[in-house]
Amino acid sequence: MIVYDLHCEHGHQFEGWFGSSADFEDQQARGFVSCPDCGSARVSKAPMAPAVPAKGNTRTEQSPPSASNAGKPVSNQPIPPEVEKAMKALAKAQEKALEKSTWVGEQFAEQSREMHYGERDETPIHGQATLEEAKSLIDEGVQVAPLPFPVAPPDKLN
Repeated sequence: MIVYDLHCEHGHQFEGWFGSSADFEDQQARGFVSCPDCGSARVSKAPMAPAVPAKGNTRTEQSPPSASNAGKPVSNQPIPPEVEKAMKALAKAQEKALEKSTWVGEQFAEQSREMHYGERDETPIHGQATLEEAKSLIDEGVQVAPLPFPVAPPDKLN
């Protein structure tokens, strides 16, 4: 299997997986290769660096995660402005929604269940739940939703 970095006439970049170089050329000639963003069939291979495996007897030093890495992007591509704007709006909406919500930490599943069954007054809460707890709440009909962005517990904030 060969993975090619491809780009269309409009500059959109994407990957394509092919059985061989001839397979790519055949599919391209038949019009089967198109840009997933705009649908253009005018697609060509982008320049690629060869993948050269490291020698088996060498060690690579990996630096442990550190605070200096915090906040660095996880992508080597810039975020499109419209995506950045949408993410900021979503983060602001989440912040506003949590203004009147109480952090309950690991008691989230228990307290959500108590409110659902009328054992305590309903009030907006947020906290942590395992995947199993979240699935169980949903199976019971308890209305819960994941937050799009992580929330730090109040005792972990500066």
